[in-house]
Amino acid sequence: MGAQRVRDGFARLYGAEPEGVWSAPGRVNLIGEHTDYNDGFVMPFALPHTTVAAVSRRTDGVLRLHSANTAGAADTAGAADTAGAAGGAVELRLDALVPESDRNWTAYPAGVFWALREAGHPVTGADIHLASTVPTGAGLSSSAALEVVVALALNDLYELGLQRWQLARLCQRAENVYVGAPTGIMDQTAAACCTEGHALFLDTRDLSQRQIPFDLAAEGMRLLVVDTRVTHAHSDGEYGKRRAGCEKGAALLGVDALRDVPYDGLDAALARLGDEEEVRRLVRHVVTEDHRVERAVSLLESGDTRAIGPVLTEGHASLRDDFRISGPELDLVVDTALEAGALGARMTGGGFGGSAIVLAEASDAEAITKAVEAAFAAAGFTAPRTFEAVPAAGARRLV
Repeated sequence: MGAQRVRDGFARLYGAEPEGVWSAPGRVNLIGEHTDYNDGFVMPFALPHTTVAAVSRRTDGVLRLHSANTAGAADTAGAADTAGAAGGAVELRLDALVPESDRNWTAYPAGVFWALREAGHPVTGADIHLASTVPTGAGLSSSAALEVVVALALNDLYELGLQRWQLARLCQRAENVYVGAPTGIMDQTAAACCTEGHALFLDTRDLSQRQIPFDLAAEGMRLLVVDTRVTHAHSDGEYGKRRAGCEKGAALLGVDALRDVPYDGLDAALARLGDEEEVRRLVRHVVTEDHRVERAVSLLESGDTRAIGPVLTEGHASLRDDFRISGPELDLVVDTALEAGALGARMTGGGFGGSAIVLAEASDAEAITKAVEAAFAAAGFTAPRTFEAVPAAGARRLV
């Protein structure tokens, strides 16, 4: 979505030019699923798909929000109060923002304002016009892109002086407390901190980061994202149950977080959990997934990129069998892609729908895509959407 187009849309809507235009990307998580809220390791990278925001400050405590996306975010705006707003924009008062009071898309940017004000930052309102190419409900972190683009704009306009990791923390708080979705820190950090041509190796405990070169095209490979078009929502109860189960496991094992259970001590830890079978499965996934992230980083840094394929596939089996958050469509993508010659494949994102990723030789990508499409048609599923994922830049000011 071009900056000028969003800038022009803002001017038509609010009758003046915006003070600036910013963007923040969606993300794909290469490996490290449901480890972030367990203080573990993740390795996402940013997508070229972005949410773009044209923004100007206000001084009257009013927030006006508008989305150019007629299918998706903007469709839900009609349920919100639009009285007195310009051109159909949603108008909110900052002093009336209450956590978990908004079930529309507007909760995400409003939550950022709430989190900033709760932290003592002097934000006094804004006019915002948004447009996004990040698919919603596809496990590609459209919500974090929306939060981070607003946070970065406010940080610049109000000269708050916050670092990228601090913006990510505030956005996570907005989603956890204001929206009511118990997500970890990965998505917001990826949107804020990823760099072009790299995957981000992130320790979610202390937010230390390492940019890992990830140029598949140079090595004759592609990473495909297959959007199953089965939508999900992190605020739904199943995600929260998994997080609560992980916290129970950590408490039973006497550790601060499952990150603290060593991989070589996993069997002993599982034995200590006794007949807590559901908790045992969750613990096994998190500990082995952290180990898979470390293996993938080592392989990429040693130049053995193709060898991460089986690591991805192992991750899918763990998410399917231990964490139990896959589904028929995601499993079909993985199984079909592997049968068609993929180097590795797994679901990505929070689960219960969304997308899968497929690592393939460039020469095999088209055949794998067609095989997956044929398998979906034969199963009677909605046709998937497949595109190549290329590591892109993180959040930035455009104008």
